[in-house]
Amino acid sequence: MFVELFTQQWVWPVLLLWGLSVSATNLSWSCPQRCSCHQEMLEVNCSSKHLSTVPEGIPTDSKRLDLSFNRLKTLGRRQFHGLSKLLELDLSDNIISMIEVEAFQGLQSLRLLNIKSNRLKIIPVGVFSGLSNLRSLDISENEILVFLDYTFRDMGKLQQLDAGENDLVFISQRAFVGLQSLQELNVDRSNLTSIPSEALSQLQNLVRLRLRRLTISVLPNNSFRRLHQLRSLQILQWSSLETLNSNSLIGLNLTSLTISYCNLSAIPYAALRHLTYLRYLDLSYNPITSVQGGLLGELLRLQELHLVGGNLLHIQPGAFRGLSHFHLLNVSANRLSTLEESAFHSVGNLQTLRLDANPLACDCRLLWVVRRRRRLDFDGRQPTCWVPGQVRKREFRDFTESELPTVFTCRPARIVDRKPQEAQVEEGSTVLFECKADGYPSPSIIWFSPQQTPFSSMGRIRVLANGSLEVRYAQVQDNGAYLCMAINAAGNDSISVALQVRGLPRNRTAPYFLDESWIETSYPPSTNSTAQMPNPYPFDAKTLIIATTMGFLSFLSSVAICFVFMFFWSQSKGQIKHTATIDFVPRSSVGGGGDGGDTGRFTMKLI
Repeated sequence: MFVELFTQQWVWPVLLLWGLSVSATNLSWSCPQRCSCHQEMLEVNCSSKHLSTVPEGIPTDSKRLDLSFNRLKTLGRRQFHGLSKLLELDLSDNIISMIEVEAFQGLQSLRLLNIKSNRLKIIPVGVFSGLSNLRSLDISENEILVFLDYTFRDMGKLQQLDAGENDLVFISQRAFVGLQSLQELNVDRSNLTSIPSEALSQLQNLVRLRLRRLTISVLPNNSFRRLHQLRSLQILQWSSLETLNSNSLIGLNLTSLTISYCNLSAIPYAALRHLTYLRYLDLSYNPITSVQGGLLGELLRLQELHLVGGNLLHIQPGAFRGLSHFHLLNVSANRLSTLEESAFHSVGNLQTLRLDANPLACDCRLLWVVRRRRRLDFDGRQPTCWVPGQVRKREFRDFTESELPTVFTCRPARIVDRKPQEAQVEEGSTVLFECKADGYPSPSIIWFSPQQTPFSSMGRIRVLANGSLEVRYAQVQDNGAYLCMAINAAGNDSISVALQVRGLPRNRTAPYFLDESWIETSYPPSTNSTAQMPNPYPFDAKTLIIATTMGFLSFLSSVAICFVFMFFWSQSKGQIKHTATIDFVPRSSVGGGGDGGDTGRFTMKLI
């Protein structure tokens, strides 16, 4: 009985206190009109409510406030004062064109601020004051034209800044002062015509930098000086970028570099050679035609190379020599016909190979790939044969082991016509030596001089497109045996030819050569020759007369203009005196002038 009375006595006060506490809680979380609130998450969602001003009555202990997709135009001073516990504020996709100074004052706990997709053209200095704990700021997709000095001064803990998709034309040298903790910066689609090197040098703890769609054709030397902590650099969609200067990336310790969708016609070997810590290199979607042998050897730690969607025709033997950690190559969607095993330091290290979307010739040069088709990772895209015709469009995985010796074959290079070729000519003559070869794949023709030096397609002695050797205006020093070598993946063949050049008699002058061109001197004129001697003067008499006359007329014109100018100038000075009277004391004949000497005066006429 006592327990029952005790229980009845205390149950109503407890229930009353609980109801009051619930009412107080609900009162503190009275949601603003047209917004929805989540008390458990301390979140106020006012997104897409057609708001033109920041609503009143936002709970003071809110952690997240979403005002995105509304019609907000301006943010006044201390607009969010009182929301000291707010961690995230989303103002994206409004029409904000002006933010007053100290608009975010009082948000000392804010970690994330999103002002993306608005109409800001300028950010006054002091707008971000009070955001001492902000970690991430997104001001992308606005119309910002300039970053002024000290724009981000009070944001010492900011780690990520996205400033992409703006109309930036200038970044002041001290714009990033105070961002000592910034690790990631994105600058996209701006109108910058040069790298803001001085401004970037303030970000000495920057780790990741993305520069997209800039209108710069040359990356100058020392573009990223003092960014010693930078590890990832992305240069994307610079359609006019054609050149990287040799010291443009000097001082960087990058592990990842992307230069894609640009206009590089060759791999920038000189600019890359400093990047000894580089592991990931992406040069995709550039009109690069070749990977040369032995020029990437200084990138000792390189693991991945991506060269997708270019004009790649050749990967030379030794292209990846020295890269002992190299395990991924992606050269899909190019114009490669083959990839030889000799290009790699060790094919045993290779794990992933992308060769798809290339016109591959399935011959002995690709036999090493097809034999590893079950161990290599093609990333789900099998290489496909383009030639020969009987296996066209067949994927590598479709071949059986018994087919490999009959399909992936080559015929060694063989010189077709081996008849002796000897030429005995006079100095100044032109000689042509033929060298024809066959084989599969088609062999390359290389000619060597008697000193074992290979010839190119340029110069006085050159290799023609059909493989013949042309010796123009032969000289005595051209004497000797020349070697033609036909080379393909299956073997090589060679043949030697001989050239003997007789010197001209002493009373005749042989041709002489300057650089790659030549000038042939004529025989000396005889005593009965009617040829006129060359004119020792560079101009004839008529030309000299015309030039003198024109110069004299120019001189007279200049003098006349001067006189006219002086006349009008003198008229503007009013009445002009035409005489001047000068008093003087004559010097004593004994020496030194004393008191009581006679004075003199004379009048001078002015012209």
